[in-house]
Amino acid sequence: MASQQLSPVPKPVAIFDRFIAQQTETLALKEKVLSLSGDSFDVKLANGQPIFQIKSKHMTISGRKSVFDMAGNHLFDIVKEHFHIHTTFAAEDPHGKKLLEVKSSFSLVGSKTTATFTSPRTGSTETLKMKGNWLDSKVDIVDEATGVAVARIDRKLWRGREVFFDQQTYAVMVAPGVDLALIAALCVCFDEKNNEK
Repeated sequence: MASQQLSPVPKPVAIFDRFIAQQTETLALKEKVLSLSGDSFDVKLANGQPIFQIKSKHMTISGRKSVFDMAGNHLFDIVKEHFHIHTTFAAEDPHGKKLLEVKSSFSLVGSKTTATFTSPRTGSTETLKMKGNWLDSKVDIVDEATGVAVARIDRKLWRGREVFFDQQTYAVMVAPGVDLALIAALCVCFDEKNNEK
């Protein structure tokens, strides 16, 4: 695998400080597995080390997905919010407090996805935007305030390589200074939106 790197972000982009990447990290996520299965799966680093476990609650109206660290600590739930004009997902802490909101809308040049959250460090609202289409081979997740790519989704990174990932797995490079749990949550929301009927 080519040693691709993202530049460190000027200030931390995080909800969970303990999951901030110290160097460019690559997460491996499976697509389409949570939509109907009710199964759980691990989010892994490129070296195969599991970092998060995502468990799906089968047959819930909100399609709740619970995210845990590998010690079994419940970090947050991802839920679909109803009664919005545009598709909206939220990440809520175990007490139901909203940590993150991900909205999709249509524009003249395709769809637009925006994620907002309040930084626990500063108390300010942070906005991340997806540049590119979820189905493209490469998509950047960009910090709206700085214009810096905080993560890059790459669907071709594993192609043709003998690794433990399968064809439904894609790579997400995360920049130094960015919360791995935050990016994993965004990717699950993007995937859920893409798999809606």
